[in-house]
Parts: sequence; C-alpha cells; structure tokens
Amino acid sequence: MSTIEQALEFEQVSLKSLSTNDRIVLSRKAKALILDLNQIYKTKKDENIMDLMKRLTAIKRKVEKRLNGKHLLNNI
Repeated sequence: MSTIEQALEFEQVSLKSLSTNDRIVLSRKAKALILDLNQIYKTKKDENIMDLMKRLTAIKRKVEKRLNGKHLLNNI
C-alpha cells in the first residue's frame, strides 16, 4: 500500500472515545505519514499531496491538543 493510500485511510479513523495510548499511537503515525508525504512532495510538487499533509496535520494537532490540554492540569 502506498503512502498516499495509507494517509487517505488514516483520515477515516474515528477520533471518538480513544484511550491515551491510542492518541499517542495516532499522533506518531500521523507524524510518520506527514514526513513520508513530504519526501514525495519534494519530488512531485503536487498540490494534492500538500493538501493531504495539511489535513493530516490538523488531525495530529487535534489529537495532541487533547493529550497536552488543560484538562490534565485539573488533576494535579
């Protein structure tokens, strides 16, 4: 399966009711996919790849926001 296909499949993952471990795994997978897509983008300069990287980055930020969010400070 190509990196682009993996990234498109990754976009379909539900972000509801995830454990902390699931969020960490998703964040790492998103980062790896973004870096792989960036290598492809450097050679092809395809705007569709850039758009896909932006969408994956938005998902990654959403997951990391929950991991590093203010809700953790309330438990201290």
